[in-house]
Amino acid sequence: QVQLVESGGGLVQPGGSLRLSCAASGFIFSIYGMSWYRQAPGKERELVAFISGAGGSTNYANSVKGRFTISRDNAKNTVYLQMNSLKPEDTAMYYCKTNVRGLPYWGQGTQVTVSS
Repeated sequence: QVQLVESGGGLVQPGGSLRLSCAASGFIFSIYGMSWYRQAPGKERELVAFISGAGGSTNYANSVKGRFTISRDNAKNTVYLQMNSLKPEDTAMYYCKTNVRGLPYWGQGTQVTVSS
């Protein structure tokens, strides 16, 4: 069965960096696009970044362009989100997501808190 497990969240000061990881299993990882979403308290879940199956295509929310980088290692069945120059408004639960055979799958999320 499809499983997505995020890790790497934590508390970081403004201007700091974190790298999130999402380990995938239960499907042929290399042929599916992967996304990172986030949801702050009281707000809707929003798309942060997307990467295609082979990794050749990426796109980002305007709010994170130039600060966040999505990447993947298909040999390790893992997708990453490198987050630099973090701001308090980046505070949220971060989720990875994929669609396999038309069905959405989400991880359990990892909390990122940006605060001094």
